[in-house]
Amino acid sequence: MDPFEYNSNPGRVIFGSGTLQKLPDEIARQSLKAPLLLSTPQQVDQAETLKGILDGKVAGIFTEATMHTPSHITDKALEYAKGQNADAVISIGGGSTIGLGKAISIRTGLPHICIPTTYAGSEMTPILGETAEGQKKTRSDPKILPGTVIYDVDLTMTLPAGMSATSGVNAIAHAVEALYARNTNPIMCLLAQEGTRALAQALPEIVENPSSKSARSKALYGAWLCGTCLGSVGMALHHKLCHTLGGSFNMPHAETHTIVLPHALSYNAPKIPQAMKQLADALPESNGDAITGLNILLTKLKVKRGLKDFGMKEEDIDKAAEIAVSNPYWNPREIEKGPLRELIRRCWAGEEARADL
Repeated sequence: MDPFEYNSNPGRVIFGSGTLQKLPDEIARQSLKAPLLLSTPQQVDQAETLKGILDGKVAGIFTEATMHTPSHITDKALEYAKGQNADAVISIGGGSTIGLGKAISIRTGLPHICIPTTYAGSEMTPILGETAEGQKKTRSDPKILPGTVIYDVDLTMTLPAGMSATSGVNAIAHAVEALYARNTNPIMCLLAQEGTRALAQALPEIVENPSSKSARSKALYGAWLCGTCLGSVGMALHHKLCHTLGGSFNMPHAETHTIVLPHALSYNAPKIPQAMKQLADALPESNGDAITGLNILLTKLKVKRGLKDFGMKEEDIDKAAEIAVSNPYWNPREIEKGPLRELIRRCWAGEEARADL
């Protein structure tokens, strides 16, 4: 066995169905009095539900969380939090709202309770990506990690099938890159395989039957494990590419992860035989080939496969390749501009992944 180092992230997890009702106990346990509730404009109803559960004892509701955590929104929320004398933040939603909660928490030291409604996994990470002047920058700090996460399967029951699919593949991407991370370890590999297996089984069922409680429960469980991977080891080419495409071309987050993942895996495949085998074992119908397994999964999920479907132009391919090679980062295979440009072209065109990059 190869030598390794293992650090576990501290954090409290409450998982189940109806767990939202435990929020007042959690607030009392932490001796908090005036939490600020955060949501996107689309999820105001869920924030109002929280306010009801807390008998209206909140500092207020801030409803302007948005994709890629732009700094001007964070500044506005900070102003509001201070003005309302908030002593905690509670984020309910996906990566956008959780990102805002992290941004406020790291700047103020306020405790952060997180209630995820998607499978993105941001709640399990000490990572914060923020956008200012069209550039997305990421930082990592143990203090960014939310202190408490409440997973309530009931909140995911209304997540539309299409969004469930892309959000779930976004989670699988964390596990895939954890398998070949520079600082991976046996514990993370176990979590990555189990998380991938759970999601790959649950997501096709959710697409066919969105109200399946057992499939929703399994997907949320898988997403938690995959988020733990993202929060514990380094990521590589796939996540860097998705950041480039999201931050510089305003591509939607989960959809971009879904499109890029099989192609990024194809690029790295020659250098990661062990990870390819572990992934193939976790994907149904892979027949021992992880790329085939991913292609089949995405077909079953009926997701869009091309970045051009989301407004990326063909002339953006070269610019994206330039940005992706300009920031050096670790990857199991050296970053070569020619094959990388072809990878991005395939993502743009919506082609199936092939192991010939």
